[in-house]
Amino acid sequence: MKTYRIALICLLLGAALSGCASEKAAPVQAEQSAASSEAEMISESIPSVESVPAEESIPAEESITSKEETAKMNDTIQLLIGETEVPVTWEDNASVEALKALRPLTIQMSMYGGFEQVGRIGQSIVSDDEEITTDSGDIVLYSGNQIVIFYGSNSWAYTKLGHVDLSRKEMKELLGGGNVEITLR
Repeated sequence: MKTYRIALICLLLGAALSGCASEKAAPVQAEQSAASSEAEMISESIPSVESVPAEESIPAEESITSKEETAKMNDTIQLLIGETEVPVTWEDNASVEALKALRPLTIQMSMYGGFEQVGRIGQSIVSDDEEITTDSGDIVLYSGNQIVIFYGSNSWAYTKLGHVDLSRKEMKELLGGGNVEITLR
């Protein structure tokens, strides 16, 4: 059996059989035709490099982008107003990062002033308030511990968190009919 393996290896590597098994040349030659037949069968069953279709590879830039996009998707806050998930463009700031750490978070919101819904987060988070004029869809942090979502407009000192990407009419329909519950996940 050992001789047979040596002969098979020699055939596959293209070495001269007589050089591989000098002492057992006669038995090797006797088994050569059997080994040769088996080697041919093996080589026929193994596709050549040219016949194996190349897998489509992703260029390095696309692969990195895909990993970054996946990480961003996993790191993005989803906002539900009631049972409706709404599209949000979040700011890139420390307050949004602090909100991410609190997820999942459900907040009871209350109508205020006929243009906004306000709800307590349950704790204070980092803020960087500045005087801004809000618009429908804006999401802000007020006093470091309250989220405000606007379906109208107001001017005050807030930390901008993001913007719901819906029309004024859609925002009023979601927020203007009474108190709501929001979920950040």
